[in-house]
Amino acid sequence: MPFLGQDWRSPGWSWIKTEDGWKRCESWSRELERENNQRNLSHSIILNSDDEEIFSNEEQEYTSKKRKKDHFRNDTNTQCFYREKWIYVHKESTRERHGYCTLGEAFNRLDFSSAIQDVRRFNYVVKLLQLIAKSQLTSLSGVAQKNYFNILDKIVQKVLDDHQNPRLIKDLLQDLSSTLCILVRGVGKSVLVGNSNIWVCRLETVLAWQQQLQNLQMTKQVNDGLTLSDLPLHMLNNILYRFSDGWDIVTLGQVTPTLSALSEDRQLWKRLCQYHFAEKQFCRHLIVSEKGHVEWKLMYFVLEKHYPTREQYGDTLHFCRHCSILFWKDCRLALLFKDSGHPCTAADPDSCFMPVSPQHFIDLFRF
Repeated sequence: MPFLGQDWRSPGWSWIKTEDGWKRCESWSRELERENNQRNLSHSIILNSDDEEIFSNEEQEYTSKKRKKDHFRNDTNTQCFYREKWIYVHKESTRERHGYCTLGEAFNRLDFSSAIQDVRRFNYVVKLLQLIAKSQLTSLSGVAQKNYFNILDKIVQKVLDDHQNPRLIKDLLQDLSSTLCILVRGVGKSVLVGNSNIWVCRLETVLAWQQQLQNLQMTKQVNDGLTLSDLPLHMLNNILYRFSDGWDIVTLGQVTPTLSALSEDRQLWKRLCQYHFAEKQFCRHLIVSEKGHVEWKLMYFVLEKHYPTREQYGDTLHFCRHCSILFWKDCRLALLFKDSGHPCTAADPDSCFMPVSPQHFIDLFRF
């Protein structure tokens, strides 16, 4: 049985007892090193007009090579994130623990690399990365920033391979590129962790990802079986009512004329507005047509610009109020083995769990 230390919440090394004594278990590091050796280190570098203003023409070739060298040297280091399902969130020193848990440490230790492969957790991780890109990128440590871009690289490659959720990634990269432009142009005014050449190369990599997604072509699948157009109208209408994003409804309405007519249903957009917004917000932005009908579709997109929409995820991180532990809860293991996802000591663990939204995740580490 592995020995973790006197404190079961300890994030330290795992030790295994052998005939020669206790030895440290390093299976996770070998797996990460094997993955790192398989990664493709080639990146297409794109220079725009803003970058050309930073560097003179005479030094452009030299600095470009230097940026690539610094970027590759930084990228070839072993990825220093763990594959843990839970971490203890401590905000002050105790007798058992010294220091506190930071956002970067939580991002390194929790298993976000595997979470993006789960369709239920993909949107959750993308939203979290988008919030970090907007306000918390410079607060991450150097290792956490490297892991951030490694995970983002996996997300982009996944979207390019399976052609799913490209709009979410485009929004994420747009916010990230805006932040990186401000950081690169304001060198000296803001505190950057790492070489400035690495940040310039990261910006160019993000611009390359944006170009790849812009050129993404959806392949038309040839299927002789039952298609979406063959379903009855009431089933198609029921599918539209399951969407929580108005842009998804508009996109689906462009597939066939039948779906286009169903996507213009006033009752559908009314239900969507009532789901995301309050009645007081309706009164402030009421839009009425010439015939006296409320334009619910227009109201939805107007309200979306002024107020945040309700977030909906298939699976999220959970926080145990009893143990102060942040963890991924596996519903299948919970049903089969009555496993809560972490070593909880409460009499009724389920009553102590609370789902953690992406914004709440960031707020947990504000001191």
